[in-house]
Amino acid sequence: MPVLARQMDLVELSQDLFSINAVKFGNFTLKSGIQSPVYFDLRVLVSHPTVLAKVSEQIWLAANRGRAVFDSVCGVPYTALPLATQLSVQHNVPMLMKRNEAKDHGTKKSVEGSIIPGSKCLVIEDVVTSGGSVYETVQVLQKEGLIVTDAVVFLDREQSGKARLKEKGITLHSVLTVTQLLSFLESSGVIDAATVARVQEFVKANQFTAGVQPQLKTKVLTYEERAAVAYHPLCKTLFTIMHEKKTNLIVSIDLTSCKEILKLLNDIGPYICMVKVHVDIVEDFSREFANNLGQLGLNHNFLVLEDRKFADIGNTAQHQYTGGVFQIVHWANLVTVHSLPGPGVVKSLRDVRNLAKNLSSKCIPTMLQAAHARERGCLLIAEMSSKGHLLSSDYTKASVSMAQENKDFVVGFICTHKVSEDAGFIYLTPGVSLSQRTDGLDQQYLTPEEVVKVRGCDGIIVGRGIYQAANAVEAAISFQKAGYQAYEELLQL
Repeated sequence: MPVLARQMDLVELSQDLFSINAVKFGNFTLKSGIQSPVYFDLRVLVSHPTVLAKVSEQIWLAANRGRAVFDSVCGVPYTALPLATQLSVQHNVPMLMKRNEAKDHGTKKSVEGSIIPGSKCLVIEDVVTSGGSVYETVQVLQKEGLIVTDAVVFLDREQSGKARLKEKGITLHSVLTVTQLLSFLESSGVIDAATVARVQEFVKANQFTAGVQPQLKTKVLTYEERAAVAYHPLCKTLFTIMHEKKTNLIVSIDLTSCKEILKLLNDIGPYICMVKVHVDIVEDFSREFANNLGQLGLNHNFLVLEDRKFADIGNTAQHQYTGGVFQIVHWANLVTVHSLPGPGVVKSLRDVRNLAKNLSSKCIPTMLQAAHARERGCLLIAEMSSKGHLLSSDYTKASVSMAQENKDFVVGFICTHKVSEDAGFIYLTPGVSLSQRTDGLDQQYLTPEEVVKVRGCDGIIVGRGIYQAANAVEAAISFQKAGYQAYEELLQL
């Protein structure tokens, strides 16, 4: 294929990858803990067969340009497996499949397929950083008597993986390098020069040297920096409040009296960034209470979260959000939503949020318009703190995908771990205590340090530890200091 035609194909393919979110720019926490301005997720290719076929064909062409000689192909688990499968079928090349773990029964194979000792196998990978995953696969194949001299990667991150593999006797051929990908996307107007510069600086600063553990940047973004990259206006607002008030404390108030709730909030308002309520347990709810709640949010600079846990079909969820006694959309900045019904529940709430922006003076006094005219959004419940909950890892992953597709309404997650590497969302953890581990009713507690420093979440949600304390103000101050100290210590790691 002529060079110009090949480059045009790669420019188009680069645009395809960006459009399906296989390459994303922003601020992402990688598995290693590094903060990266770019994230590659070629796992999404399985849902885009046309793009997958293009990527696989380019891998085939790269192998041929590099004059790689091979009798079979083997994809590095898991992302490269569909690439190797597509290539095998399209070009009639035998495929082998490396198991992540050897079978403990039957033949106890580490590699599936018809293995011919002494034959040559080509390793296929989606993205190479240090080359570690490729070499691990090479070693398994070599133990089976196969000869491996070449590997093909779709994207070389240019972080010394090619050089490290060369020292192991493996020649790495690539379809694209990060430099080429950035150039194609910038020339297409997809990204700007500033984004290109940030990624290039990151790549240069995070190199892997043979025989030496890489000295990687582990800088954690501050709340102020997170506000700058947040997707939703309410997420920006919340991070800004956390930064300005030096608090990551959300208080969960399960009191049943309007008077008691408002008094407690007035007392502890200076120490919190948000209040979480369950309005359906409030025995004397009124519009006046909702207005006073909004006014306190303005006075003390905190947001209001109604923990409604919407989990019905879209039409019903809309009625629950806008109607009935509570008319939640009119006073709650944020609501919680289960992913169980699918994206329809999020879309249904998003479609009616504008009602909150166009309230008449009959509903809310003019002096309170500012509090209630704030944006509306939701937090997806990705994990729960109760023992034996049924939210599986697949459920959590689906919740993250749902958030990515609805960034204009999803602000972040209720979770017990940082469930995504995307810095544009906020991650809030319930069930936080300074010492208690369980309440006897299957609630499991975590300390502020565990939540923020160990699990990487942004905010701590505290309930009974504050509103049932002998001195609620002192308790709130203790949690506020503990949570923010954990955050400051995280910044120093």
